[in-house]
Amino acid sequence: MEWRRLRVVVLSVIFVLGFIFGALAQEGASELEIQTANAAFEAADKGNPDPAWKGQKLTIAVYSAGPRGAISGPLYFWRPYFEKLTGATYDIVEIPFGELREKIFTDLMTGTGAYDIIVGPSWFYGDYIINDWIVPSQEFLNDPRMPKWEPESVALPVRELYMWGDKLVGYNNDHDGQVMYYRRDILSDPKWQEEFKKEKGKDMPTPPWTWEEVYEICDFFNGKDWNGDGEPDYGISMHLKVGGQGFFHFMALSAPYVVSPAPGDNPAKVTRYHNVYWFDPETMEPLVNTPGFVEALNMLIKLSKTGPSAMFGWSLGEAWDAFLRGKAVMCWSWGDVGSLAQLPDRSDIKGKLGVAPIPGSDKYYDLETKQWVYKKNFVANTVGASWHGVISKYCKNKELAAYFLSWQATPQINHWNVVWGWTGVDPGTSYDFLQPTGKATIEEYVATGYDAEDARQFVTAYEEMWTKYPLRQTYLRIPGTPEMWEIYDIHLSEAVTGQVSPEEALNRIAEEWKAVVERYGKDTLKKIYQEAIGYKPECGYKPE
Repeated sequence: MEWRRLRVVVLSVIFVLGFIFGALAQEGASELEIQTANAAFEAADKGNPDPAWKGQKLTIAVYSAGPRGAISGPLYFWRPYFEKLTGATYDIVEIPFGELREKIFTDLMTGTGAYDIIVGPSWFYGDYIINDWIVPSQEFLNDPRMPKWEPESVALPVRELYMWGDKLVGYNNDHDGQVMYYRRDILSDPKWQEEFKKEKGKDMPTPPWTWEEVYEICDFFNGKDWNGDGEPDYGISMHLKVGGQGFFHFMALSAPYVVSPAPGDNPAKVTRYHNVYWFDPETMEPLVNTPGFVEALNMLIKLSKTGPSAMFGWSLGEAWDAFLRGKAVMCWSWGDVGSLAQLPDRSDIKGKLGVAPIPGSDKYYDLETKQWVYKKNFVANTVGASWHGVISKYCKNKELAAYFLSWQATPQINHWNVVWGWTGVDPGTSYDFLQPTGKATIEEYVATGYDAEDARQFVTAYEEMWTKYPLRQTYLRIPGTPEMWEIYDIHLSEAVTGQVSPEEALNRIAEEWKAVVERYGKDTLKKIYQEAIGYKPECGYKPE
């Protein structure tokens, strides 16, 4: 008995030293990163690695951002730890964003099996499921070899992206959604509050809770030298270049105008007319040209006039930089902005950041009554990729792949990835949210370079959106999604740049979406769309 205890202690020391030396060898890692990573590793559950895994190798396909870049970076960082832990290793295959779908789907369609693990976006799920291309994570949850992670700790709107029906398919990693960022110092300045009241005849809402309030603030600040540099500054910063990711931002903006609560005790219930965003789930008729979308697109156009004209050619990084360098008073985007705002080489606004949940609207369009309802409406969003791992059914060692993904999904490892912002992994779990409702402390964020109040506002905004908003926007996870989003992007740009009216742009989107649906097969897509959004077909429904 004593010999066994001694053996465990010795092996533990060897393992810990191995992890420290392996981690220290990682290029670009700071001493603090290594110290906190070692602590996270020691605290995380390690399961019971199978000795048979020693000498084996996996191949992981991931979005291309490099060893210190978003999403791919953590794979490089944690590899020495994984090698010491299991005796196995993995190759990392980086794929540019524009080539992800083609390369991954070709591998799966041909059964080549070049990639054992795919760290991809959530919108691939429709193709994964309909073609039976991946192995559900559910199959390994009770395997004693696997590290224990906590699916229930992930905020429900994000957790649903890892699922299909009631089955868990993916593994916890990234948690994408958009929130509103603003200059806390400027909006709380008595001077600007007084001038706003003089000009607008009302108090400045701080923070703004609706898009109508956002517009009033951006309109007020646009063209004024509110940062004191002697030059006019802007109200908002957006990226509106075709081929970027601007269409995701319109999804978040439009949701409260489009998504309406269900009657009865459960306002979040998905019915034919309530809590739907993309298509009529009974007919697959696009909803994109209904009045809620028209109103939202008009709001986007109004907002675009409160920023620089250069925005029409900006990509995501340029829009972020305008806000981070103090030239725009507001922007809405993913969690990257909250973490980038803390970096001296990227930001001039550390300690000045305000963050609020994504705004709602003053009214929404009821698809059932075909009437506007003049009531504030708040809708959580999960727009973006929420990059996370799935296992290819052609993987030659599915258990080893499941071990790696389970280990990365453990609270300690995943939370480390969240608090170090360069990883691109955004907050979204109970152990990212602050006490007393969550398990994290503000000191954990401050230790990695966050300003305390910036961190408090940042993390709390996500918690409030995902846990307190009454409604959430459904996610498009059907075959043909990338094509539909490209169509969306192109025609939204036509409206924002004044080439066509909002109504015409949205009608063009609707017609081209119909063509995509017909090409893939309406009945096939309807079934998978209903499953993806959790809609139960209505009994006795008859086409109108």
